[in-house]
Amino acid sequence: MSIDDLKDATPKRKNNRRDQIVAAAERLLEQKGLAAVTTRAIAEAVPCSEGAIYVHFPNRLELILTVFEQRLREMLVPLKALEQQVGQATPRANLLEATAALRKFHNQVVPMLCSMFAEADLLAGFRGSLAARQKGPHGAVGRLAAYITAEQRAGRVDRGVDPGFVAATLMAGSFFAAFHRALLGQTLAALAPDRLVDELLGAKNKARAAT
Repeated sequence: MSIDDLKDATPKRKNNRRDQIVAAAERLLEQKGLAAVTTRAIAEAVPCSEGAIYVHFPNRLELILTVFEQRLREMLVPLKALEQQVGQATPRANLLEATAALRKFHNQVVPMLCSMFAEADLLAGFRGSLAARQKGPHGAVGRLAAYITAEQRAGRVDRGVDPGFVAATLMAGSFFAAFHRALLGQTLAALAPDRLVDELLGAKNKARAAT
């Protein structure tokens, strides 16, 4: 192998190690909870040295944020797609697709978010990071509201519907449904996505969706 080959391989090895560290942290979160996500436990799971973790992440918070944001990106894909779905399919179908992404995301992260309240420093750091990056639930709520507003202009959603209220309620319903599932191990039928979307859009839009 030439010197140039070695140079080309080094970034790949670094990226691969970073991915392994994130994957190990994700597994620990899912299997044992946030308290188990220590640098020592991650190093054993990779395996690697604890020092190798700090090559890629300055602290534990940044590593946890990376896990969180990877899942966030999965949720944002269908939410961003709403911009291109105005006038396509039905508002009900489009919102159900977006709500499914919200549900999947919340089912994954609610246990992690709740466990943050047991670590005051971590919670403060997490809040600060969200504020600095201008991220948080308001972003998803804004995208949903913008879509509903656009469909109102297109005449496909009744103008009596409050876009902000619908968007915030879909987000809140998704979060609470995930919390209920994590706490009791049961699905909350009252917050079934199709029922929630239908109730929020109103009877006029349910009739439109059926045509």
